[in-house]
Amino acid sequence: MTRTNARQLALQLSFAVNAGSDVGPDAFFDEDYFRALPAEDSLFTEIPGEKERDYISALVTGVRDRREELDALIEQFSHGWKLSRISRTALAVLRVALYEILYMPDIPAAASINEAVELAKGYDEPETVRFINGILGSFMRSRGEAAEEVAAGPETASEE
Repeated sequence: MTRTNARQLALQLSFAVNAGSDVGPDAFFDEDYFRALPAEDSLFTEIPGEKERDYISALVTGVRDRREELDALIEQFSHGWKLSRISRTALAVLRVALYEILYMPDIPAAASINEAVELAKGYDEPETVRFINGILGSFMRSRGEAAEEVAAGPETASEE
């Protein structure tokens, strides 16, 4: 399983957890549960291996545990937007990307941003995708990190 697919699974699981689902990573990785997920979605054709499970679990748990901190950053860099105005999908994408940037140093920030933008393209309108890219770019510039890479746009960023 690719890191991109693992990230997308983490995004979907994180979205479900934040929407009130009681399905956690352990139940999610149960083979029977996983196999019962939408068969028409190719994302669910391969059960994550141990490495991917560890990554997904760390990401989902981290996003859940640091949600207030991540939401405060989103609100800070969304320049006047209240969280209630941001789609739940966009929030899930932003939380996952920010958590990776802040707490998963083995993942390049540019890869997290690129993947967030690519994932958002599959779920949201182009304006929302630009909004997500803008928030993540502003966050990175505020840290003085990778400003050139972020400003160049997601097309130039590559996965590990």
